[in-house]
Amino acid sequence: MMLNGGMDVSAGGQADDRGESGRSGLLPSQAIRALIAAGGVTADRPVSPGQVQPASLDLRLGDVAYRVRASFLPGSRLTLEEKLTRFGLHQVSLTQGAVLETGCVYVAPLQERLALPPEISAAANPKSSTGRLDVFTRVIASTGAAFDQIPAGYHGPLYAEICPQTFPILVRSGSLLSQIRFRRGRPERTDAELAALQREQRLVSAEAADIAGGIALSVDLSGSFDAGLLGYRAKRHTGVVDVDQAGACALGDYWEPLTVGAERRIILDPDQFYILASKEAVHVPPDHAAEMIPFNPLVGEFRVHYAGFLDPGFGHAAAGGAGSRVVLEVRSHKVPFILEDGQIVGRITYERLTGMPDQIYGMGIGSHYQAQGLKLSKHFRA
Repeated sequence: MMLNGGMDVSAGGQADDRGESGRSGLLPSQAIRALIAAGGVTADRPVSPGQVQPASLDLRLGDVAYRVRASFLPGSRLTLEEKLTRFGLHQVSLTQGAVLETGCVYVAPLQERLALPPEISAAANPKSSTGRLDVFTRVIASTGAAFDQIPAGYHGPLYAEICPQTFPILVRSGSLLSQIRFRRGRPERTDAELAALQREQRLVSAEAADIAGGIALSVDLSGSFDAGLLGYRAKRHTGVVDVDQAGACALGDYWEPLTVGAERRIILDPDQFYILASKEAVHVPPDHAAEMIPFNPLVGEFRVHYAGFLDPGFGHAAAGGAGSRVVLEVRSHKVPFILEDGQIVGRITYERLTGMPDQIYGMGIGSHYQAQGLKLSKHFRA
């Protein structure tokens, strides 16, 4: 795909002499920079180098947020802006920082706008730290028909719907809650391809991987972490979490540690939020990216993993990630639900990139969760 005088972003922003000009896949970091340079992404303030991740772009909050009556999507008759006028309650300035309250729904314009070529679509997701705070965040296009899905060729602004579920959060203009991936074609791997990749690259540590619509992940309730720890349950009625401050919150003020019992199980209380971890270590090869499927009604009435993107190089031994577990953000729906040690809780899918990224997760780019076991978000200190 050619932009502005022959720059090929599908092959990483370089002259394509490898026959990749029509290759389906997610854009790697250097191709995202090329997309920005060609005008495919513009912003109120210049995009900073640190926003570009191995296969995604971090999105910044703008200067205001709107408290709205309820969550909504644009429809065939009204744009998002028109619905904001109809359903907005009041405007909140983010220039000096503002607290977003639990149980409230906010819509905030993002600083980034898109002018995508006709072959490029996009998908968004909360950042890992956002999901671990139980902040329900979804990106919406002005005329979008679905959350977190940006159609190919979209030209227009982006908005973030933000609903803190457990902790009130302090945000400001420029805070990073969401990330976006850019996609050419349909680069998902089939189950047969995943099986071959598992044999070649060892995607998960399980000896016999369960592959059916993705690779199965199970929950570790064995107490294999420090002091028999198996997870954390979020406390209610806590103080504010500043999303831009690492290590500013005392763990004990926000979380109740859970330790293993003789039966190696946990009963999820309805509408409580838990941090658990996968039993399997996960590996994302540098030329792939992965995503955790957030909810599967076939395995139980609960949601697992709000923030599903796993970057190229996550768990990659050469990048210091050997043994990386997937942290599971878990919330039960309506009824108590029993989780057993080793129970399947979701599946992880893999997509190829259009080219090898020039940076991978953990290699000097400030990655917080490489080689993780059971780990809370960066905001908490022991």
